[in-house]
Amino acid sequence: MNIFVGNLSFAVTDDELRKAFEAFGTVTSATVVKDKLSNKPRGFGFVEMPDTAAAQSAISGLSGRQLKGRPLSVNEARPRADNRGGSGKPSGGLRLPWKNPQGPGAGRRH
Repeated sequence: MNIFVGNLSFAVTDDELRKAFEAFGTVTSATVVKDKLSNKPRGFGFVEMPDTAAAQSAISGLSGRQLKGRPLSVNEARPRADNRGGSGKPSGGLRLPWKNPQGPGAGRRH
């Protein structure tokens, strides 16, 4: 089961996240999500546990529990909705009134 872990301290590492969940069972992977450009933690992560019962136990046991001074928000991860605007078509940007494609003054009533 894939588990979402929110409200992580920026100081939490992948290993610390893994250790917190290993108290409840086997952990396949534990990842703190980082910003692509700055490589700084974004404050959330994901943990993969193969045993559903152990994962449910971890969710119950760790939700609201403090890790490095912050209460964790722990839930079963939902599949990511593909709503990132990737239609494949250019958006065309913002049309400003002084950038009228018909030329200056087009469309104005005199």
